[in-house]
Amino acid sequence: MTKKTFKYLIIFIFTIVFLGAGYFLINNLKSSNNLVKNEVNENNTTFSVADNKKDLEKNFESMPIFGNWESFTSENGLPDDKTYCVRIDGERILVGTHGGLAVYENKKWKTYTKEDGLAHNGVISIDVSELTGDVWLGTLGGLSRWSAGKFENFTQLNSGMPNDLVYSVVCDGKDVWVATGGGAGAYDTYTKKWQIFTEKNAPMHEPWTYGISKGDGKIFIAAWGGGVIEYTKKTRTFRDYHDPDGNMEIDLFPDDGIVHDITTGTSWSNGFLWVSTYFGLSRYDGVKWKGYFDHDSGLASNFINSLKAYRGVVFLCTDKGLSTTDGTNWVTYKRNDNNSKGKVFITKEEKITETASSSSISHSFIIGVDVKDDIIWVATSKGISRGELLKQ
Repeated sequence: MTKKTFKYLIIFIFTIVFLGAGYFLINNLKSSNNLVKNEVNENNTTFSVADNKKDLEKNFESMPIFGNWESFTSENGLPDDKTYCVRIDGERILVGTHGGLAVYENKKWKTYTKEDGLAHNGVISIDVSELTGDVWLGTLGGLSRWSAGKFENFTQLNSGMPNDLVYSVVCDGKDVWVATGGGAGAYDTYTKKWQIFTEKNAPMHEPWTYGISKGDGKIFIAAWGGGVIEYTKKTRTFRDYHDPDGNMEIDLFPDDGIVHDITTGTSWSNGFLWVSTYFGLSRYDGVKWKGYFDHDSGLASNFINSLKAYRGVVFLCTDKGLSTTDGTNWVTYKRNDNNSKGKVFITKEEKITETASSSSISHSFIIGVDVKDDIIWVATSKGISRGELLKQ
């Protein structure tokens, strides 16, 4: 590891911990949530406590509001409480957990593990091919293709893929792109060959990629310590985006570029590229960058694990709740540690309103999310939750 990112080795260790057996760190979030509430009070914002759909609707007119949460854990169907990712696939829901792939269909759960042919029980990324319907699963020990009820596994040794630690996977026509611990890769399902991108043939800081997405004829790679790598498919050329000020501690000059070079995910929608980091959020419109932080917006925390942009709204998985924004207004969902109710924080014109909801996400440490039409699924460190659209 280079000197530039060596000081952030602790962040990597933390990431691996929550992908494995580090649940003891997550239990400390209760005090963090209280600190967030204290910050709001110090800023003289107002709170209103309500418990019904009308109260949520009247506080917001433009942003989608979700509620009627239903949660699932190992006590009612999941193979493990640690859930890393979720993908809505028509009438079924695909959930990556620490104990295997969980499939929810017809209100029943079914689990698939290594015994069924899965590359590894730790499933941390999922995508579905629009071309074939095949399910591609990034795991802690290789890439799996689930097709016609059978698993086909790809590893560094048997196929030449970059690395067995597959943080992110995205299907793009006949190609399957992965972000791994040893670089990014594109697998051509027709030729059955891999193309690998590392610091040797792409403008990467080092061969460690964390997230990958597609949009606008491009592939966007979140490179650890290297910002964002943009690959234009038509010209087969790269362009990289960095934090211009070069400061690894703070964002020295606002809106001059990505807020930090340690990026965790990318997502493109409605002409905007959204980039998550462990130090805040960035948005790029093709010309200008905009940065968002927990101290100057409705963002729950600067520590963002992943994100999903959908219909002009980005859904942000943080260590202190699920935040959503259209770039101006914000809605954040958290679990109430004192009871079964949830907390909804609505930020509009710099005014924050806290509303109690009758149901809640299963935990405030959010790792993955997927949304389609009027349904949202949220993967947390302690179960997965399903929500319904209350207001658009």
